Amino acid sequence: MRQLLFIPLFILISKNICRAQQIPQYTQWSTHQMAINPAHAGIKRCLDLQLLFRAQWIGLEGAPQSGFVTASIPLRSKRNKFLSGRHGMGVKFENDRLGNIDMNRFNLAYAGHFNFSMDTRLSLGIYAGFLQFGFNSSKATTVNPDIAVLKDATNVTPDAHFGAWWNGLNYYVGMTMNQLIPSEWPMGNGAKQSFHLMMNGGYRWAINKDMTFLPGMIMKFPFRGPMVFDLNLNFDIQNTYFVGVGFRRQDALLFTAGLKFKEQLSIQYSFDYTITTLQKVSNNTHEISIGYITCKPENKGVSRCALFE
Repeated sequence: MRQLLFIPLFILISKNICRAQQIPQYTQWSTHQMAINPAHAGIKRCLDLQLLFRAQWIGLEGAPQSGFVTASIPLRSKRNKFLSGRHGMGVKFENDRLGNIDMNRFNLAYAGHFNFSMDTRLSLGIYAGFLQFGFNSSKATTVNPDIAVLKDATNVTPDAHFGAWWNGLNYYVGMTMNQLIPSEWPMGNGAKQSFHLMMNGGYRWAINKDMTFLPGMIMKFPFRGPMVFDLNLNFDIQNTYFVGVGFRRQDALLFTAGLKFKEQLSIQYSFDYTITTLQKVSNNTHEISIGYITCKPENKGVSRCALFE
């Protein structure tokens, strides 16, 4: 019975995905910039490893689940002066699952970083790899046989994304152009991966020597569909504790808490409380991440923040 109830929901969600948001959304986007923007490849001065898992709309059968693993490292290059360019590379594996649909992305990243002054930097990067799309018919049940639903489908297509990043001493602005290579799904009527534009920005305000206020916003523009934005208000306490609240338009209230160990190992947890009519069947989403960087902290000042180094 639950499978029969899922079919109309699956059709509705699939239709919206085909026309609107196809890129996984993450509450912790502000602290996982590499996952959304290839311009962050090698932006830090050491190896950066990140792992995240998101379970959306807990209790709803076939609800979205997504996650990623990213690694980033700077490339060695001679720098005759401070303002000379430097480079970096990285890798990202991402899985996005919705009901019978399963998508895997594997991308390599390359980025160039160029300082215009002691405090301003422009970074440009690209993701290139492949997207594997799969549909599992064994999880589908219909009242009457339907060849469009009761048939497995899979394909592998090229995947590419471009990103730009600009930051000053206390602010940043980012832009990502996603899914630059359109690819049709092996099922459905004309459904395909479409171009998405994403923009984000944030500011750092040192309240006192122990606390930093980090507001940020991300805006997503699907090729066909309404604009989506997240507003986050985050606080970093003594470079050890991280707490935040946020709001996602027409979706949820956001809550995040994190802990750092010696500024190298970090753990974060986020909870999304659904504020739409969907809360009648599920009102919560969970997200957890673990990160590790090999950089050894030079100091524990409140101004230390990887986004602005």
